Amino acid sequence: MINKKTLDGSFRDPSGFVFFKNNVLYRQINESYADEYTTLMKSGLYSELVKKGLLIPHIKVKDTKKYSLIRPDFISFISYPYEWSFSMLKDAAIATLKIQKTALKYNMILKDASAYNIQFVDAKPILIDTLSFEKHEPGTPWLAYRQFCRHFLAPLALMAYVNIELGKLLKIYIDGIPLDLTSKLLPTMTKLKLGLLLHLHFHSRNQQKYASVSSTTKAMISQTGMLGLIDNLQTTIQKLTWPLPQTEWGDYYSSTNYSRQAMTAKELMVEKMILTTKPKSVWDLGANIGRFSRLASKNGINTLAFDLDPAAVELNYLECRRANEKSLLPLIQDLTNPSGDIGFANQERDALIKRGPADTVLALALIHHLAITNNLPFKLIAQFLSQCGRCLIIEFVPKEDSQVKKLLSSRKDVFLNYFQNFFEADFGHYFKVEQKKAIPETKRTLYLMRRKI
Repeated sequence: MINKKTLDGSFRDPSGFVFFKNNVLYRQINESYADEYTTLMKSGLYSELVKKGLLIPHIKVKDTKKYSLIRPDFISFISYPYEWSFSMLKDAAIATLKIQKTALKYNMILKDASAYNIQFVDAKPILIDTLSFEKHEPGTPWLAYRQFCRHFLAPLALMAYVNIELGKLLKIYIDGIPLDLTSKLLPTMTKLKLGLLLHLHFHSRNQQKYASVSSTTKAMISQTGMLGLIDNLQTTIQKLTWPLPQTEWGDYYSSTNYSRQAMTAKELMVEKMILTTKPKSVWDLGANIGRFSRLASKNGINTLAFDLDPAAVELNYLECRRANEKSLLPLIQDLTNPSGDIGFANQERDALIKRGPADTVLALALIHHLAITNNLPFKLIAQFLSQCGRCLIIEFVPKEDSQVKKLLSSRKDVFLNYFQNFFEADFGHYFKVEQKKAIPETKRTLYLMRRKI
């Protein structure tokens, strides 16, 4: 018996599982998967996918009669599809199809087409499940086809044709959005789109015909037909677009009350504080399009840029991809309702705070939105932020600030404790203030705090 801590979420796979031992990540390959693993490694498929950046590299560390151990490259933060922007999910879908097409060249096939098998490294999607492949018997259908449609095509179509917020259905339907539900939610005009008609509408009504996982038939499909299916799926997905709307947050920096000099001064102050904490990881909460997140990532610090606005996260990701940026991952996250534990026994997908803590957390121009817009007490905000990171760089925005006045213009001011002395007292239960500096040309104050516990 190996002394290990098995990672939640890998217990469904009979081929093996992922675990930590002495703070090192391993994947155990069970005897039942040994033949497929050998084919993967010796056929050339593994080498080609790794070379193309589509599969996580690993090294083999142990081999026995009952199991083998490999050590995959470590990914510091695991994100989930319901936290991705539209283009992130779209890129993950295209990457999955590229992997499937490449596997067929080596007479192998993806037995799993789960979006959870994809992660983002340097703004690029990569498959992290080495055990997703199996030998392909010529003429047999792709049994993961339905899963692919549920995990990728269904949410993308709903986001593109109905509402971007429907991507959050992936949080409810952990095994992918049901195709019958998708078909009912999509507008009738989508039936005029051949790809959507075939892969969603017809598929939802006649799953046996389109090789669903539950099919008991021996439907045959040629290699040419299989490649045609993949190409058609890829074309269908590439045609899906989401016209970016102009939102308050997506256009935030053009309407901020900072002067150019004040913004420059704030950037210098924040970057100096970040470097003072010497972090390996940074979480920027309420990051918008990532202007301040990049103060960390440009220094090679692994940085997560969280925001609740899908347009802001989309713009951030598109810029990461355009500039081939490293060390920055934009994600959708509503801090008033952060991702929680879900799945079987609430143990398959971890809550946000369980995937931390970060070394340093940025909470810039955020406190007034949490405390006033969402009626959250300072003490609860402080408690949550203390769970997110060890060091905190936070900006206090007083009532005299124009942005706070804007928030209070349409509601009664019942926030009797929204003052700097109460803020410092409540945060003092969880943090020790190491630096406190006024931001030039503003009424705001920037703090560097360190968690007490």
